[in-house]
Amino acid sequence: MLASALIVIAAYLIGSISFAVVVSKAFGLPDPHEYGSRNPGATNVLRTGNKVAALLTLVGDGVKGFVVVIAGRSLVLFVGAPDWIVRIAAVAVSVGHL
Repeated sequence: MLASALIVIAAYLIGSISFAVVVSKAFGLPDPHEYGSRNPGATNVLRTGNKVAALLTLVGDGVKGFVVVIAGRSLVLFVGAPDWIVRIAAVAVSVGHL
């Protein structure tokens, strides 16, 4: 039961990583919360004119969900958690992203 809860919590925390902020800092761009729509997303990063940063933001946000599901499937087998935890983790990563 503890392993299941940890998988879901980890999924939520991974989902809460804002790749718009991470990529903007890495590229020396302004914080996406402070310009354009003030929404930290790929479209707002694109408003800086940096297409590579916007693409990395889009890919990063998409890949984090993929990674959680693949890792969750492996962890469920390893720790003996029920299979439905992967579905809960997928929802948790989505909610974390919001």
